[in-house]
Amino acid sequence: MAEVLGKANLFPTGLYSQKRNLEGGACLVPKKISGFCLKKNTFFSLKVKSLASSSDFNGQRVGFLEKKNMNKRRFSQVPIKAQMKTGLISRGQKWWEKGLQPNMKEVTSAQELVDSLLNAGDKLVVVDFFSPGCGGCKALHPKICQFAEMNPDVQFLQVNYEEHKSMCYSLNVHVLPFFRFYRGAQGRVCSFSCTNATIKKFKDALAKHTPDRCSLGPTKGLEEKELMALSANKDLPFHYTPKPVKPTPAPMHEETLVSKQDPSHSKRRDSEEKSLIGAGRR
Repeated sequence: MAEVLGKANLFPTGLYSQKRNLEGGACLVPKKISGFCLKKNTFFSLKVKSLASSSDFNGQRVGFLEKKNMNKRRFSQVPIKAQMKTGLISRGQKWWEKGLQPNMKEVTSAQELVDSLLNAGDKLVVVDFFSPGCGGCKALHPKICQFAEMNPDVQFLQVNYEEHKSMCYSLNVHVLPFFRFYRGAQGRVCSFSCTNATIKKFKDALAKHTPDRCSLGPTKGLEEKELMALSANKDLPFHYTPKPVKPTPAPMHEETLVSKQDPSHSKRRDSEEKSLIGAGRR
């Protein structure tokens, strides 16, 4: 019995002595238990629950620790972030995660941004640069979600400025909210910053570049200088090898062919010209 109570952590470690009960069996009776008194049935500074059922302890009552508040105390000692990660506390959606459409996704790296633009083909791609602490970005987000729902053929990419400051710096993005439109072989077709008050910029750009068109040539994506800037940034795990520049052929100069004239033929032509001049004078 004492072993069971010891394993269940109901009693702290103490000194025990063996005594014989009336039936001759052996039982373990706690001789000294810190903070526990068998006679008064009390447990100092802790709530106890007494059971009057008979046991091997010669008819004495046994006190069990009340562990009702133990889990709450241990739970409160766990940090809030750890509780959110382990699922003890449900994490609410952040404002930029609400209302997302199937054609909207958040970019997690420079490589993903480059690949998403190159894999879009002739589809229009809108890159939305935002910050969690930007009030204008938060106010504009529901309307961007509405535009994404109304234009399912347009791909919307979200870039969190706070998580990708180094990448945004290489792309020369210094004002928020900021948008860049890319399409097919044309690459970047426009870029601007707007708020709720100037949302007409976004509507006009969307109406101008959304119509179907066929691009002649491969998808361009980011500019060459932007790719070089991302590759030169030591904070980004991005590598880019510039395309070899083919030398342009020099224009062919027309060669003037000089024919060798026969001296006798030239003398004959000079005499004919002189005779014609003399006949004209007459």
